[in-house]
Amino acid sequence: MAEAGSGSGWFGRLRVGLGRAREGLLGRISEVVGGRAAVDEETLEELEGVLLGADVGVAEVERLLQRLREAAARGRLQAQDVVPLLRRQMTEDLASAGRPLRRAPQGPTVVFLVGVNGSGKTTTAAKLAHHMGAEGNRVLLAAADTFRAAAAEQLALWAGRVGVDLVRHGHGGDPAAVVFDAVTAGVARGMDAVICDTAGRLHNKAHLMAELQKMVRIAGRACPGAPHEVLLVLDASTGQNALAQARVFTEAVAVTGLVLTKLDTSARGGFALAVHRDLGLPILYIGIGERVDDLRPFEPDAFSAALLEGDVG
Repeated sequence: MAEAGSGSGWFGRLRVGLGRAREGLLGRISEVVGGRAAVDEETLEELEGVLLGADVGVAEVERLLQRLREAAARGRLQAQDVVPLLRRQMTEDLASAGRPLRRAPQGPTVVFLVGVNGSGKTTTAAKLAHHMGAEGNRVLLAAADTFRAAAAEQLALWAGRVGVDLVRHGHGGDPAAVVFDAVTAGVARGMDAVICDTAGRLHNKAHLMAELQKMVRIAGRACPGAPHEVLLVLDASTGQNALAQARVFTEAVAVTGLVLTKLDTSARGGFALAVHRDLGLPILYIGIGERVDDLRPFEPDAFSAALLEGDVG
């Protein structure tokens, strides 16, 4: 995991990708604490608004402010100390958020990608296939979103682009049948991974739950223990709205981890803290652009540094 995120090249791209979020957050903090010798309660209240505006989340904001108040009470909090303290605390709070992808003990690792349409789920499937392929894995994609013809077509284009095979059925077909065929093919061909793109919106919530649960059962029949990961793809630019969407999917199926996409288009970089704390799920990958290699494993220390690298005061 360290290899994927280390080095100035990736960190530089991560910093650029989080540019809007960083500039907005640091700019607002600078407006609040700039020119003040010390941080008082009025300053902390203004900082609360800044952090909430960055979608850090109510519970996490309270934790961060408590740390600031403790430092202020000891007389050790100056304006220039705010960002370093926040960066350190955010890194600590996110320390348990990242983990590597689970691998099947034998046979292909089966990964389901779930989430609402428009979250970047289909492109994430292809980017994850590229990332795993670059690590030397043989990967098979499955177009299990049969309710949108455009989804299968998009995934087919991506599969050709990243050089992996694709299993798909006709528009309107049974998505569970696609999963079964893909996982069965993955086992037969000795693939290392099968990545399944699933539907994001069906007729109603109950139908969505039933369809996802059926796909999970079918995958397990084709390969015992599958799916090994069910990753919920969330559009970070939608902030708190994504949390409501997330709860629907976590009720439908046992989500094992998160993928945060479109961080490069959002000023809400604090969303990573909020979603991890609210859902209690690890963040496995983040997306910071449209390039095929712009999906990388989540590293808390690099993320916090890229989001809060700078000085104010």
